[in-house]
Amino acid sequence: MKHHAQKLLVIALLIGLWELVARMGVWSPHLLPGPLTVAQSLVAMVADGRLVGAAGRSLGRLLRAYLMSVALGVPLGLLISRIPFFRNAVKPVVMGLQALPSICWLPLALLWFGLTDGAILFVVVMGSVLGIAIATEDSVNGVDPQLTRVASTLGVRGLRFHFGVLLPAALPGIVTGLKLGWSFAWRALLAGELLFVSGGLGQLLTVGRELMDVPQVMAVMVAIVIIGTAVDRVLFQTVEVRLRRRWGLTATT
Repeated sequence: MKHHAQKLLVIALLIGLWELVARMGVWSPHLLPGPLTVAQSLVAMVADGRLVGAAGRSLGRLLRAYLMSVALGVPLGLLISRIPFFRNAVKPVVMGLQALPSICWLPLALLWFGLTDGAILFVVVMGSVLGIAIATEDSVNGVDPQLTRVASTLGVRGLRFHFGVLLPAALPGIVTGLKLGWSFAWRALLAGELLFVSGGLGQLLTVGRELMDVPQVMAVMVAIVIIGTAVDRVLFQTVEVRLRRRWGLTATT
């Protein structure tokens, strides 16, 4: 309860500071509307279905691209952690590509896929798959060596070792990596949707900018923050906390 009260207090202070700056008139109200004006724009977009439809299309794309990233990133991380060839030859490439901001993939995506959903999905996958692979490798490398030695002594090898010992032991770290991958994918998606008429939240931002409708732009930004926080809190944090408790990594109270 105390933690929730502290969070609400910080949010209230930020909104109060926002309202104060807006009332000071440093910028025109058209450029810096107050929180009430933005809230009215947010409610209006929810009421007429624009925001709900755009969020649904964005989340649909994000889910497809994210599942592809997980399907590619987790096995790649396992290969890098367990096979010397991948560790010596592939890992440097992965680390180098990870340094590229996801927006750098946009021109290439447009040339390869044109103005299609495929271009957005490609950017999202490239923005998250490498981070998931690196997090998986770190998690596997962080498994207690004594556990692997005991498994080897007991004759647990091959697929039974990887799926029965290694992956479960590394799972809390892998879930943390999946959470980071989701945040990378979320950012990459919105960058991709700014490119063309895609029907998602990125398009709502672009329309607001073109119409000089700052309340709409800020309302969509607030919606993006709310959706991202909700997914993190409801899905990933719940799974992460339960896994850590089950694995004895945190207190159960």
